[in-house]
Formats: sequence, C-alpha cells, structure tokens
Amino acid sequence: MLDAFFKLKEHGTDVRTEVIAGFTTFLTMAYIIFVNPAILHLTGMDFNAVFVATCLAAAFGTAVMALFANYPIALAPGMGLNAYFTFAVVQGMGVPWQTALGAVFISGIIFVLVSSFKIREILVNAIPRSLKLAISAGVGLFLAIIGLKSAGIITGSEATLVKLGDIHAPSALLAALGFVLIVALEYRKVKGSIIIGVLAVTVLSVLLEVTPFKGVFAMPPSIEPTFMQLDIHGALNAGLIGVVFIFFFVDLFDTTGTLIGVSHRSGLLDKDGKLPRIKKALLADSTAIIAGAALGTSSVTAYVESAAGVAEGGRTGLTTLVVSLLFLVALFFAPLAGTVPAFATAPALCYVAVLMARGLAEIDWDDITEAAPAVITAVGMPFTYSIADGIAFGFISYAAIKLLAGRFKDLSPAVLIITALWIVKFALFG
Repeated sequence: MLDAFFKLKEHGTDVRTEVIAGFTTFLTMAYIIFVNPAILHLTGMDFNAVFVATCLAAAFGTAVMALFANYPIALAPGMGLNAYFTFAVVQGMGVPWQTALGAVFISGIIFVLVSSFKIREILVNAIPRSLKLAISAGVGLFLAIIGLKSAGIITGSEATLVKLGDIHAPSALLAALGFVLIVALEYRKVKGSIIIGVLAVTVLSVLLEVTPFKGVFAMPPSIEPTFMQLDIHGALNAGLIGVVFIFFFVDLFDTTGTLIGVSHRSGLLDKDGKLPRIKKALLADSTAIIAGAALGTSSVTAYVESAAGVAEGGRTGLTTLVVSLLFLVALFFAPLAGTVPAFATAPALCYVAVLMARGLAEIDWDDITEAAPAVITAVGMPFTYSIADGIAFGFISYAAIKLLAGRFKDLSPAVLIITALWIVKFALFG
C-alpha cells in the first residue's frame, strides 16, 4: 500500500530507508519546537501555547506535503520569519502579536491565490539553471554555518564578524567527533549514518553530563492562549501592507530555495531542471502558513534541514509523513526531544553541506556571466544568514551582468519581473 501510494520503487527507495530518513530530518529540525516558542514568547505570547502550536503547525504542513505533494521536504515555522515577526514587527513597530498573526494569515491567503494561478510555479521554473545549482550549493553553505555556530566552533566577532570559537569546549569536540563518525560510516556505506552520528553525540553528551537528561513523558499544555487569536481586521487597518509583503516575499523565496536545493540533491528535478508537482508543493506550504497563523505561530516554511533526510535516502512523502507523526509524538515526549542538543545535530548539517556543495561543479565556469551570479548566490546565503537574500543578490547580479554584457536573450520576462520585485523590496522595505 505504501509503495503504491508514495511510488517507492519508482523513486528507488523502500520503507526502511524512508523511515530512517524521516527520523533523521526530524532530529535535525526538532530544535524549532523549543527555539520558536522562546523567540515568540518575547512578544508576550504564551510559551507553552506556542510550543503546541509549533508542533501542530509543523505536523499539519508536513503531512500535507507528504500526502498531497509526495516530497521529502518537511515544514515548520521559519527561523528568519519568526525573528522578523518578533523583533521587527511586534517590538520594532509596536504591533500587537495578534495583529502580526493576522498579517501572517493574510500573506498565507495571498500565497494560496498566487500558487493556484501558477504564478509561483512560473516564477520558480523561470530561475536559470546556473542559479538553481548555486541555490543548492548555497543552501549547503548556509547549513554549514548553522551547524558550525550550533557547535560553538565559530562565533561572532565585532572585529572580524566571525571567528573561531572555543574548540576546547565539549560541544565543539563532540560535534567534530560526530562529523568524523558520520563521514566514516557513510564511506563504509552504513545505513543510517547521520542518525547514528546524532544519537551517538547525544548519548555521549548525557553520559559526560554536558547535556541534562530532561525526562521522557509530559502531557501537552493548552493551546488556548494563542489558538484563533489572530486579528485579521487589525492587520488590514493598521497599514501593514509592507509587513504582509515581506512575509509573503521572504517566505516565497525561502521555500523556493529550499525546494530547489533539496530536490536537486535528491535527484527530483527533471531533465529541464524543473520541479515536478511543484504546484502541489507550493500549495502545501501556503496552506500551512494559514493553519500556523490560526494555531498561533509565525509563518511556516519548507525546512532546509530536510536535506539531512534526503542524504539518508529519503525520496518521497513517506519520509515527511514520518516527520509529521514525530512532531505529534513530540507533544507528549517534549522532555525527551529536548534532550538532543543543538551541537548533536550540527555534524549532520555540516555533512549535508558537503554533499550539497557539489552543485557548484555543474555550473558552466567557462561562461562568466553564468558563473559570477552563481557564486554571488551561493556565498550570499551564509554571509547574509538568509536563503532569500542570497537568491535576491543572485537575481539582481544575473540581470545586471546579462544586460551590460549584451546577453539580452538570456533574460526571460519572468527573470526581469523577479529582479524588479527584489529591487523594490530592498528599496522600500530594506
């Protein structure tokens, strides 16, 4: 039944591989069920209610992606978008969190409309092949910097922006050990190498008393403080058009970048470099945004950590169905899920970065008008700490270089429209 529904044999996979991939993806993104409530709590939202909303929104969105689009890409509230929600909209503009949730809800409605009329599909498929390859590599580099930061191997610096962290710290040493273990196991073709690495680091951290064992079971808290508390009328009357636009625009290209990057790594792009069933995938994340706002969390988006599950062989929606179920289980086993420290998932992210960086090898390096924007795209993601901004730099540089080089025929109307939208976004909204 599973093979028939998810077309496992057609995608060269099996139930065991998909289940392991699902566990791997969940472990690498499980941090969001604790980090998202911590960030949104700063707006005055109830921590426990947001915890439940985060788990339910992730479970719902991921299940839709699994059953409707059959992609191994999980969804959850986005990290960059929750920070914008909290620090820019609520704290920076003084907008009540209920009104900000209304703005998220409206952006989700726009997403559904745009996805239904194939506008998003046209935009995604219009991305030049060199930029698609660069997006895949850039997502990998973005994962690497997240992993290195989580492990404490790199840290911030006022003088040099980034510098070497405390490599004598147990977290850094254990993360390094986990990375070496994953690579060695992968070389020996051991199935489940990534999840073995993550769990090994977690067990060692508990045994060495680096990470506290937080228990196993706890009943889910109430979601009532945030459920259906969104203020749509207030969002419409508060002049939040710019806020809605940013929620929409950033999530559009965060999701697009993740879909392309992870799909390229898993071999799901067709011969023309296009995403099959893309309309269904885009509708999945669009409806997840609406559901998330109603439950009480900021925008839900596709998660780049899905690449960890893909690296374990995940190729279909069965992978994400497992992730969805685990998010529901996390409601009851929150203490156990919270035992896995961020530095335990860091090796997985760094290993996946290695796999995804090879997309750069397929770029036409003999054509500098293709290579230069590709490098800008890939480098822009980790250095701006934003997939969306990296894509923006890539589009703007691609269009500018092609125009000045006299390569007008390489620029499709869609590319010019996307470039113009990015320029407007930076000019009006920063």
